[in-house]
Amino acid sequence: MTDSESVYDVRERTGNPEHASVDDVVELVLERAQQPRTDHQDAHLDELISTVVDRYGNAVVRAVIRLILVDGVPFRTAAADHDVAVLDGVRIGTVAAGILNELNTEPQA
Repeated sequence: MTDSESVYDVRERTGNPEHASVDDVVELVLERAQQPRTDHQDAHLDELISTVVDRYGNAVVRAVIRLILVDGVPFRTAAADHDVAVLDGVRIGTVAAGILNELNTEPQA
């Protein structure tokens, strides 16, 4: 997503069945939080999101991701709406946006 785009290409926003759904994103975020990759260039992000999930729980992380990706709420505002520290909100949003991009660029089977 570029700075000029105001929405994420998540299926719930675009209606495009080829775009990943927010549930796909959340599932992969939580999977990587439970089993962080160790041999990947983004392993540090898996460790960060693992800490955030441990701190706030799956339901809160899911709700913040939905606010960010579907409702277009800024990271910090989405965090504040759920009593999540601003930095952790940025972490959630960064990881979720990265995973959404990853899912949307994977070849369709």
